[in-house]
Amino acid sequence: MLKMKSIAAAAIITAALATAAGADTFEKYGEVEGWKIFADKDKMSCLIEAVDSAENVVQMGLTEDRSLGYLGVFTKGETNLKKDDREAVVIVIGENTYYGEATGMRGNITKGYSGGYITNNLPQFVKDIEQQYEMVVFPETDYVFVIDLTGTKKAIAMARECNAKLVN
Repeated sequence: MLKMKSIAAAAIITAALATAAGADTFEKYGEVEGWKIFADKDKMSCLIEAVDSAENVVQMGLTEDRSLGYLGVFTKGETNLKKDDREAVVIVIGENTYYGEATGMRGNITKGYSGGYITNNLPQFVKDIEQQYEMVVFPETDYVFVIDLTGTKKAIAMARECNAKLVN
């Protein structure tokens, strides 16, 4: 039987989610198992990013006040989720199911990309991302998609190291 948890949704993240490699405020911190880790010295926070062969982008990091984690998925393909739109989303990672709300983005991210993000503060969500190899996302209006989580454990560890160095 699936364990069910609720994702805590928050207001729009003030930090612009962008393809970090192209953003001026981001400095590459490192790379591990297909994930790049970037430090944002302006916001004093780090994020991990992976780009697949179809140029879809997955980002994970902390909000500026560090109270929530975020996970964003962006594509060059057309999506029904428009800037600031909110829609229900279900995420399955391993045996756990998470319910939440995705917020759409356009304009604050690299030109040609659209997508959305969720926020949460559940330690189990991060643990699942670190320990599983895929995440299945069920948006309310678009098609189901799978995110490859290979390498996230090492990438998240490197992002934690990066965050610790920024605040010390």
